[in-house]
Amino acid sequence: MSQSTLALADALPKAELHMHLEGSLEPEMMFALARRNGVDLPYADEEALRQAYQFNNLQEFLDLYYSGMSVLQTEQDFYDLTWAYLERCQADNVIHTEVFFDPQAHLERGVAFGTQFEGIYRALSDGRDKLGISFRLILSFLRHLSEESAFETLELAMPYLDRIDGVGLDSSEMGHPPDKFERVFRRCRELGLKVTAHAGEEGPPDYVWQAINQLEIQRIDHGNRALEDEALTALIAEKGLTLTVCPLSNLRLCVIDSLADHPLTTMLDKGLHVTLNSDDPAYFGGYVNANFHAMIEHLHLTPEQVVQLARNSFEGSWLSDADKQAALARVDAVWQARKPS
Repeated sequence: MSQSTLALADALPKAELHMHLEGSLEPEMMFALARRNGVDLPYADEEALRQAYQFNNLQEFLDLYYSGMSVLQTEQDFYDLTWAYLERCQADNVIHTEVFFDPQAHLERGVAFGTQFEGIYRALSDGRDKLGISFRLILSFLRHLSEESAFETLELAMPYLDRIDGVGLDSSEMGHPPDKFERVFRRCRELGLKVTAHAGEEGPPDYVWQAINQLEIQRIDHGNRALEDEALTALIAEKGLTLTVCPLSNLRLCVIDSLADHPLTTMLDKGLHVTLNSDDPAYFGGYVNANFHAMIEHLHLTPEQVVQLARNSFEGSWLSDADKQAALARVDAVWQARKPS
């Protein structure tokens, strides 16, 4: 493993395009918020909670993920959660982030949409002003719930749409194909929202086809299993669709058997516009730089591939063209300064 390549990954400016805010709820914060809000957790302490992070599949993770959310109750809770993530971004040289939040999971617990949104948005705005981290905010629908529930959530979001940049689709993939949400995604596009969706993590290549053709997504979250279909892989390359890949997540959820088996380099070799992201970092063992380090160590990424991944993260973002070019210039400046002679 090249120390210079690891140092390059750390130094490069990066964007993160696939991160669930609720998935950055570290055990220490979970217990602190539980004490603040008088919530009893079914774990003796932070270490006992960490020991529960042994997942055999996506659903086992989601069961714990939704349980942990019970501590998020006030606007300040959502602010503190988001601010802690932004401090991790600063440490990892992530200068732009496009984050998901799951309003339905909190609405079910009686937490108003505005309570969630204002806490998150206030922290993101402070992160932009105080830390220099730009952002886009993505409302993610829970696919295990009905499309009717998604429409109801969209209606609650209407007063805030001027501050919401796009919508996503997450939660249990198997048995909940993208076409279940075709009408609500059409409505979101009509409202001028960007659209992305989780597809091809556990679900088959057909789910990726549906996300492209029926939901008309602009990004594919995960997309690993698209590689099983040559025609689909070729289409993704032709369209230049960005894949927001999450290696440590893939390992912890048993999507791959080992990090050495991750298809990242295959994706790069096939001309796919792939990016590295942390997904639910509190549960999966690392933020953005940890995912870069894992791929450098196990796939022996070259410095050129690391730079390409950093460039892809901005090119696949929802930044304006001018802001993309400014960010790419920063990437190129770091690369020129560190490029082997």
